[in-house]
Amino acid sequence: QVRLVESGGGLVQAGGSLRLSCVPSVSILNAMAWYRQAPGKQRELVADISWGGTTHYADSVKGRFTISRDSVKNTIYLQMNSLKPEDTGVYYCNIGKYSGATYISRSSWGQGTQVTVSS
Repeated sequence: QVRLVESGGGLVQAGGSLRLSCVPSVSILNAMAWYRQAPGKQRELVADISWGGTTHYADSVKGRFTISRDSVKNTIYLQMNSLKPEDTGVYYCNIGKYSGATYISRSSWGQGTQVTVSS
């Protein structure tokens, strides 16, 4: 079973920045993504990156978040700038695949990392 270890979350004021990291137990040269789950809400896709490096973002984070990877460190990142209180939630990384342009999860979930943005 694939293991995913997320880190980098914390408490930050609105307008601040955080960088999340994820180290999987398999190569990051797969389709990978970041999801988040706010209290009382369903888990939602935030950003994904294809094997070839093409990225997609949820409309709510476009222009503020950047997904990237470091193949030497086998780590994927989510750089989050201009954070808003509505970005609060537990953030999870994931390994998946694409059906057309749609990212589909196909791995288990790690424990996630908590991001809290205060107003």
